[in-house]
Amino acid sequence: MSSYLLALIFGFGFGWALDKSGLGQYGKIANVFRFKDMTVIKFMMTALCVAMVGVYGLQSLGVMELTKVNETYIVGNILGGMVFGVGMALAGF
Repeated sequence: MSSYLLALIFGFGFGWALDKSGLGQYGKIANVFRFKDMTVIKFMMTALCVAMVGVYGLQSLGVMELTKVNETYIVGNILGGMVFGVGMALAGF
């Protein structure tokens, strides 16, 4: 239960940072696809790099153990992408 709460707190913090930096605005997202503004890409790449360093750092300290990743479940990926796309369209993005 505590791991779910921790994930919720970190997810809320990440979403708050996205919102405060204005990366949810239509213009920012649209300009990524127009190759005019790479701010969103830079933010996400920075988040991925920080997470990667954190995960491998925690593994080297013995706090966590990396396990084998299961094969991709293609139906779940397609359905998740469709739900995400419909949600973005309904939200006006």
